[in-house]
Amino acid sequence: MKVINALELKAWIDGKEDFQLIDVREPSEYNAANIGGELIPLGTIPNNTHKISKDKKVVIHCRSGKRSANAISFLEQNLGYTNLYNLEGGILAYKELVDNSLNVI
Repeated sequence: MKVINALELKAWIDGKEDFQLIDVREPSEYNAANIGGELIPLGTIPNNTHKISKDKKVVIHCRSGKRSANAISFLEQNLGYTNLYNLEGGILAYKELVDNSLNVI
């Protein structure tokens, strides 16, 4: 599984890199703090695969990296995705390294 760290993700965002950002946390977590990703909660991934690009890099994140790793494993093993990156440490790492104003729950 490919990973990206919070500082690399920030560089992609600042550099206007062409990628998709997906947040697999629950709506209440997303509403408390998010970094602009598209919300597709983990349990809904199988029904929303059409929303996940196969044509560009896709960064998937959650709170700490476990749920996003599960989503990536599912997509890679069942649907052949090869363009997915897990945000190492999730939004907690992003908060710590990039934006400590995030109110992560």
